[in-house]
Amino acid sequence: MRSFYYIIMAIITSLSASAQNPDTIFLKNTLEAHPELFSHILNHPTHNEIQILYTQIDRDEHNVPHFTSYSYRLNANHYFYPASTVKLPMAIFALEKLNELNIKGLNKETVMKTDSSFAGETKMLADTLSDNRLPSVEQYIKEILLVSDNYAYNRLYEFVGRAEINNKLKKYGFLNTRIVGRLAIGDGGEGARHTNAIDFYKGDKLIYHKPVQYDPKDYPMHPDNMLQGKGYLDKNDKLIMQPFDFSEKNIYTIADMQMVLKRLLFAETFPKDQQFNLKPDDYKFIYHYMSMFPTESKNPTYKSPDYYPAYCKFLFYGGDSTAVINPDIRIFNKVGDSYGYDIDNAYIVDFKNKVEFILTAVVQSNDDGIYNDNRYEYKTVCLPFMKNLGQLIYQYELSRTRKHLPDLSKFKFKY
Repeated sequence: MRSFYYIIMAIITSLSASAQNPDTIFLKNTLEAHPELFSHILNHPTHNEIQILYTQIDRDEHNVPHFTSYSYRLNANHYFYPASTVKLPMAIFALEKLNELNIKGLNKETVMKTDSSFAGETKMLADTLSDNRLPSVEQYIKEILLVSDNYAYNRLYEFVGRAEINNKLKKYGFLNTRIVGRLAIGDGGEGARHTNAIDFYKGDKLIYHKPVQYDPKDYPMHPDNMLQGKGYLDKNDKLIMQPFDFSEKNIYTIADMQMVLKRLLFAETFPKDQQFNLKPDDYKFIYHYMSMFPTESKNPTYKSPDYYPAYCKFLFYGGDSTAVINPDIRIFNKVGDSYGYDIDNAYIVDFKNKVEFILTAVVQSNDDGIYNDNRYEYKTVCLPFMKNLGQLIYQYELSRTRKHLPDLSKFKFKY
């Protein structure tokens, strides 16, 4: 009888969450109540490209989560560059692909050697961050979740393939999202359509060969704000005095980001055919490394001063190397920063006080209007905003009355 209850509640919760129009007043009033923290941003909300989606989580007597969302300037038609936030769906799709191939001996630990066959492609036959110095899907996902490694993302993009990536986005209803290229290598045009051949080995034995692929499809989307600024530096560092064009780059909206996170963390609230094709161990693996600080990892190893606990924690800690870490709080998130944009998509949990909430936000600062010059106000504008926003919502959550305290044991790990 209880299992039937869970099924019914999952369907109801999912439908109500998808149908809900977020409240647009609460966050505006909350930010305006703290001018000492947000006056600069509030005076220039358009200039700083702010969008926020905050979701409260209330559990019933069976610990089933129910969601209530609040938004600020949320607009799926207003473009922002999603940067590394696209790496989370890529990690999910890579694990899905392994499960769907269902080949004996092929799993996330299997050695993965990437070849090259088209201009601009990169071979990857070793991974110096791995204990055995060999690459694998597991190792790449760790590197993505711990420090947002670009090369790791690019290898998974090549493994899944551009067409399959965008078919999966459509399948799961992420209709305002497209992923059409690698990161940090100027990928685009024909190069982005081609993905490398990849071989998976167990010892010297070839387990699976993924051939080169070519995706002829375009994924046209036409949000506003695709032309930005007054100039940019080209690949030769020559200043071009015309707006920078984002029209061929990845698109990933705040609402879609949060829905990916919600579907990953609370799969039981979605109908079976809308759940990711992940095994229980896949979920635990992602949760574990999503919430781990880089300095806690043994394989791969990341050491200070280059890395620090808050390295990829923008909301709540502001990515601050000197941040004092609250031992009771864990943040399950994926950040992005590029072209003056800072983005964080986070589920924040306080195990001691039984607090949980989802917060997704983007902010940009590019005062000189020039792109690719590495002169963005991350440290003075974007990251302080992210920190203050996360801390403010957390303080509100501490004071918020809950009829049923959550059982958060699903998200508690040893690090």
